[in-house]
Amino acid sequence: MSVTGPARPEHIPKPWGHETIWARTERYAGKILHVRKGESLSYQYHRVKDETIHVIAGLVDLEVAAPETPLRTVRLGPGDGWHLPPGTRHRLTAVEDTDILEVSTPELDDVVRLEDRYGRS
Repeated sequence: MSVTGPARPEHIPKPWGHETIWARTERYAGKILHVRKGESLSYQYHRVKDETIHVIAGLVDLEVAAPETPLRTVRLGPGDGWHLPPGTRHRLTAVEDTDILEVSTPELDDVVRLEDRYGRS
């Protein structure tokens, strides 16, 4: 299996903090999300991308709803994780500065934004 991304981790600024892509192959992608206190990612879902998140440090509120289920909020802290299959609506909001490990299938551009406080479509 060959890595298709840069040989060194790629740091990408985001309005909520930044992400570091540390691996990308034909079968998976690995990222660290650094989310600043009070900031949140888009309320979104993915058509194809399957991802699992794991909180490394900090606290985050995960709003999550599988297809045809009501939205609920779960607080995750260090050591907590969550699997987000395709079609799962979700948003992460940092209660404090938070680092999240995300491992997913490689479709990094498969984001359907439903709401975004930063005006991204």
